[in-house]
Amino acid sequence: MDFFGALFDMSFSEFITTKLVKVLYILLLCLIGIGLVVAAFSGLATMFRRGGFLAGLVMVIAAPVVALVYVIVVRMWMEMTIVLFRIAENTAEIAKNSRSGQ
Repeated sequence: MDFFGALFDMSFSEFITTKLVKVLYILLLCLIGIGLVVAAFSGLATMFRRGGFLAGLVMVIAAPVVALVYVIVVRMWMEMTIVLFRIAENTAEIAKNSRSGQ
């Protein structure tokens, strides 16, 4: 079944999440990257304000660490999603095989 056929399949016999996960992962990585750039420039701008050097420095140092944590969490979330869908697909196949073997 093609993507749009699966999208409008009201019996939910075909999963589209496994087809979309790569696109969603790339989109989320781009959003994390944009957030990293914004946080880093915001930290740099804060560093050059009066009395904000330390806060800006912390922001510049923390931004890549936080972005890395987000990348790890997003990757784990995507992997868990794929594992759940693969379990469902394999379970359906086992059930189909056990019915045909009787």
